[in-house]
Amino acid sequence: MKFIRDSVHGDLQLGEFEVSLADTPEIQRLRRIKQLGFTYLVYPGANHSRFEHSIGTMYLASRLSRNLQLDEHTQTLVRSCALLHDAGHGPFSHVSEGVINSSHEELTSKLIKESQLGDILSEKFSIKEIIKVISGKGPLGQIISGELDVDRMDYLLRDSHYTGVAYGVIDVERLIFNMKLDDGLILQSKGVQAAESMLLARYFMYPSVYQHHTTRIVNSMFRRCLKKLLEKKVINASEIYKYDDTDVISAARSQKGYIKDIITRIDTRKLYKRVYSLKLDETTNPESVFQMSLEKINKIEEEIANEVGAHPDCILVDIPEYPAFHEMTTPISLNGDTVKLGEVSNLVMALKDARFNHADLSIYLPEEYAEHAFKLNFPDFLDITD
Repeated sequence: MKFIRDSVHGDLQLGEFEVSLADTPEIQRLRRIKQLGFTYLVYPGANHSRFEHSIGTMYLASRLSRNLQLDEHTQTLVRSCALLHDAGHGPFSHVSEGVINSSHEELTSKLIKESQLGDILSEKFSIKEIIKVISGKGPLGQIISGELDVDRMDYLLRDSHYTGVAYGVIDVERLIFNMKLDDGLILQSKGVQAAESMLLARYFMYPSVYQHHTTRIVNSMFRRCLKKLLEKKVINASEIYKYDDTDVISAARSQKGYIKDIITRIDTRKLYKRVYSLKLDETTNPESVFQMSLEKINKIEEEIANEVGAHPDCILVDIPEYPAFHEMTTPISLNGDTVKLGEVSNLVMALKDARFNHADLSIYLPEEYAEHAFKLNFPDFLDITD
């Protein structure tokens, strides 16, 4: 038995089997992947890693498993899945996910099958069962990847702690002790307020941290840089889960031209400027923004570039992350019946209606073109239909 001292949860206990998983190069790589990507350029303390989040998620999975009175074998299964659930993340976490065609869940499954992780896991479990749980399928899968899962509980607490943004503080105790397992995870009625608090935390953390306007500018710059590295085959897209943050930064610094310029701007924090922002809650049909094709976005960037005399790669049209709201379907046990959270909480329904409040389509470009760009009528270029 070993202990790891975690800054959020305190002493975390790992058994011999979990230590064998954690000590693999595949999981140790997560120490070199920043949990919040480039958010440290906005919040200097946000330097925590995917490894920290993974062991924190394992700890909460263990607590929930014990509360659900799962047998020892199943508890070890759930803890192992929680530890491995982010193993497929590429450099700078979700930032790189916007460039490649596979999700980190798909890459995690691939990594488990191809690496020594699969050999270790197969000593106790079926690989198929492990991948099913990590993918959020079946009753146990909802513990790791569901409406109110331990993954989300940990990242809200952890991201709040390291950024210093207090919105992410949630009542984990009340959530865990008011869950039961039937065909899936069900929250008892006493936990509704804690669930509402968690949804509020996520709602406020998005504009403050996850979708902060400066972070979005850096992310857009880095994604364009990574795309160029992939096109030049400096980085292998099919093996993105083998690289860490330093690998990609070093590869970019060794290049010339556009890639070198972008990474130098990020290194020195000489970022692109936001010259236009379209608030989605002010549009008749916000969904149309998320339906814009890559071809249309490229065309918009080219047209703006022609107007300001810049190269198209210097114009970045940034579509926000879609504000999904699956939590409203969380099953609630109420007076012997099972209902959805959205049916018993007016607050949850209000949050669903307000989810586009902080989302906006933005356009970024180098500062030297900003003065000219501010004179443009950007809606003419966007041509978003209502």
